Parts: sequence; structure tokens; C-alpha cells
Amino acid sequence: MKRRIVSALAGIALCLGAGQAAVAQESFPSKSVTIMVGVAPGGSLDALARLIASELGKATKTTFVVENVTGAGGLLAFQRLSRSAPDGYTLMFSNQSMVLIPLLYPKAGLDIVKDTTAVGTVANVPMVLSVSNQSGIQDLPSMLAGMRSGELKLNFGSGGPGTTAHLAEAMFLQMAGVHAELVQYRGSGPAITDLMGGTIQSVLDQTVTMLPLHRGKQIKAIAVASKERLPQMPDVPTFAEGGVPQFDLQIWNGLVAPKGTPKAVVDKLAQALTEAVQSPDFRARIDSLAAQIPSAEERSPETFARVLQRDQKQFAELARQIGLQAR
Repeated sequence: MKRRIVSALAGIALCLGAGQAAVAQESFPSKSVTIMVGVAPGGSLDALARLIASELGKATKTTFVVENVTGAGGLLAFQRLSRSAPDGYTLMFSNQSMVLIPLLYPKAGLDIVKDTTAVGTVANVPMVLSVSNQSGIQDLPSMLAGMRSGELKLNFGSGGPGTTAHLAEAMFLQMAGVHAELVQYRGSGPAITDLMGGTIQSVLDQTVTMLPLHRGKQIKAIAVASKERLPQMPDVPTFAEGGVPQFDLQIWNGLVAPKGTPKAVVDKLAQALTEAVQSPDFRARIDSLAAQIPSAEERSPETFARVLQRDQKQFAELARQIGLQAR
């Protein structure tokens, strides 16, 4: 008799728990949502995160707070995400750099596919090679010629080990057949500050950050990773024009949640994301930064999950080829 009572109580508890979970998912979001960014304020990733957080807040009538969790090129933020409750209230905004973190820090035991739930992509952004005004460099061909002759010894700054700038710079140097010192910062913001000050000579980062600085003549952009010159910066040649046609890196930027986040919650976030990127203000801002908004199919959680699986395989081989290492 006691066993039957215990079993009945256990069944009631399970039903209540399932019911409460369903109600919680149905009312999501009922409180503020935190979007972690694994770099310091001021760079491309941080700028995009704040832009999409503002629009998600409007779409859901809920506050989305951006929190910079810096350290090891996003490793600390990824670790915190993996330990967060899978309820949709803790997210991470990142790009291809997130795929590189497990490759650079294998002892951390993280896996981009096993430890995250894809929510959706927000923007695809071309990479831009820029130099400091103090460097005296005018274009990519002359820069490469100086590096190959040994007359130019350059420092390239990036947002830290495993960031997209770190990956892009290592790829570019290998493809161009030249050498430079890779200087790593705690985010692209500090690296770009030093670029403007002339402490370092070059940075390869996204148009989101580099385009406004180029327009303001605070730095000089000399090559963009696109098939044709961008209408937003028509004075900047493509890498193909500069002599490195094989360099064509477009960066995806997207949202992920902890593994196990309920589909109902992911669907609500994905719907909010669709509303956010369709906002006229968001689209105008993204276009002004030479970024591209993915189509509905490209943006979906299912497609983004496949992109994560694809990049996990591709980047493992790429990291081995170019000797990408954390420093």
C-alpha cells in the first residue's frame, strides 16, 4: 500500500514538474536575458551583439543585456555557457572563433556541437585588412613587396587566440607567403586602439569595426574579402586585386544557447531574431556596415546547427595546416 502511495506521489510530482516547465516555456521570456560576448567592448562582435540585443528587446518587450566575459579568446564565456541552465535566459553571441576554442584548448573538454543549441545567425560580415596611418603603407601590393624583401617587419593585432582576426591573419600570412608577428589582445577593441595609435601596424577584422574608422581616416583599409568592391567602401580594393585572390573569408555571427534548451524556447528566440533582423533600423545599420543579413532558411536553428557541424570539421584541418595555437 505504501509503495502505491509513494508511486502515486512520484507520478504527481513528475506531472507537476512537467506542467511547470511547460508553463515556463510558454511564458518565455518572462525576465531579462543575458547575452554573453567573449571579448572586450569596442570590437566587431561586441558592436553586433549590442545591436541585436536592442532589437531582440523590442521584439520581445524584454530586456536583453550584453555581458562581456573576456579571457582566452572566448573560452571563459564558452565555459560559463556550458554550465548555464538550459532555459534560454543565458545565451552567447559569437562567430567562427567559437568553433576554434575547443581546438585551441582541448583540455577544456568543450565541443561546439555537443555543448550548444543553435539559435540562429544574425549577420555575415566580410573581413578587411587595415593599416595604421603612421605605417606609411598605401596598398596591399606594396605591403607584400616590403614584407617579402624584409624591408617591412609588421605586427598584426587580433582580439586574442582563436578569434576570427587571429584565424584570418594566420590564414592571410600563409596564403600570401609572408611573415609577421601576431600580437594578441583581450578583444579587437584594444587591438584597434593600438592600431589607431600606431603601436601596431595592421589588423584584419570585420567591416563592422573597420569601415567607420576608415571613413573617419583614423586608419587606412587596403583590402576587403569580397568578390567585388563594396559599395560602402568603393575606394578599397579586394584581396584579389591586391594579389591574394585565395583569401575570401566571410564571418558568420550568431546566437547559441546551452545544450538541452527546449525546442519551444529556441523557436521563440528564433522568431524574435527574425523580427529583430527585419527591423528597418537594424537593416539600415547592417547595410551601412557592409554586413549581410542571412535569408530565413540560412538563419534558422536547423541550418545554423549544420553550419556548426561543418565548421567544426573544416576548421580542425585548417588549424592544423596553419599551425594555429593559443599563446
